[in-house]
Amino acid sequence: MAERADVVFVDGVRTPFGRAGEKGMYWNTRADDLVVKAMIGLLERNPNVPHDRIDDVAIAATTQQGDQGLTLGRTAALLAGLPQSVPGFAIDRMCAGAMTAVTTMGSAIGFGAYDLAIAGGVEHMGRHPMGFGADPNPRFLAEKLVGEDALVMGATAERIHDRFPQLTKERSDRFALRSQQKVAAAYAAGAIQPDLIPVAIRSESGWGLATKDEAPRPDTTMEGLAGLRTPFRPHGRVTAGNSSGLNDGATAALLASAETASELGLTAKMRLVSFAFAGVEPEIMGIGPVPSTEKALRKAGLGIDDIGLFELNEAFAVQVLSFLDHFGIDDDDPRVNEYGGAIAIGHPLASSGVRLMNQLARQFGEHPEVRYGLTAMCIGLGQGGSVVWENPNWNGKA
Repeated sequence: MAERADVVFVDGVRTPFGRAGEKGMYWNTRADDLVVKAMIGLLERNPNVPHDRIDDVAIAATTQQGDQGLTLGRTAALLAGLPQSVPGFAIDRMCAGAMTAVTTMGSAIGFGAYDLAIAGGVEHMGRHPMGFGADPNPRFLAEKLVGEDALVMGATAERIHDRFPQLTKERSDRFALRSQQKVAAAYAAGAIQPDLIPVAIRSESGWGLATKDEAPRPDTTMEGLAGLRTPFRPHGRVTAGNSSGLNDGATAALLASAETASELGLTAKMRLVSFAFAGVEPEIMGIGPVPSTEKALRKAGLGIDDIGLFELNEAFAVQVLSFLDHFGIDDDDPRVNEYGGAIAIGHPLASSGVRLMNQLARQFGEHPEVRYGLTAMCIGLGQGGSVVWENPNWNGKA
């Protein structure tokens, strides 16, 4: 019988994130090529990993069609040059695709079935807009199982503002401004670049190289944010400035059992402690990380005060603020999104979970005083996902 194993996050990488659409840098790049590039970069960074020892490859995508379909984990494994003996599969949990790929592969390792696995995600929202070609069952509306705007993410964010009047547009704009400022500072400090895998790109002017995220706007001001239109509701509060954009990009992570990592001379950046997913009303999906985090903490025997670093996906500023308010955390708490987040960097749906993990892993290296960290995100159709990690660099001092 297989023995239970400690699960470690060995390494994670991502492509630079691009803006979706014809003017975005990846308009002429295939979705599967993006994730293959990330996987090749991950393997090149970890030359000690015998490719034939990789037990499985889980790659997530939300809109699984065209060059983003065809059992991505298997096709990407073959395209990345892994042996034909390495299997793979695809995952869809909308925004938490890559997060679910990690927790699923981590579970297999923890159970003792796997020793090494690759988990990641890709979303080419320019080629494959969210929900494109989907056919929601008419019962959803006919039987009032969900509200009409439950599939409009911006409308669900407006509903959070409605439910919690203290979450004002000014607070959302200020949080968005800080996200832009933090990303600019993290780039200036060289904190983000080490985990980016450059991608060759083609445009009308010829070939180039994508080496940094395309979306950040470091010149953002509160005055500029205040003047943006509210596309989801007249006189609303959700704007393009306090939300993540439509983006293209891919991520890949290497997971292992602690024993295998030690055997192969791999350094663990994080240890998986617990994880949880939870459901909420689809119309207000942004509050999903609240119950999923409570569940993950309970499973770990921890409280919110035990978490020293938070990487929260900024689908919308109001969504993060509702989480912070629930747990009594200040808007400006330095533990939260130290390098900024999706409002500036972008949110290529199914890939974002590993971006959160990459940033937390790098911060763990800078903060040996922190023992536990959390990655969490809201998920379309009314869900939340949370993963608790332990810092192997912890020095035992609070």
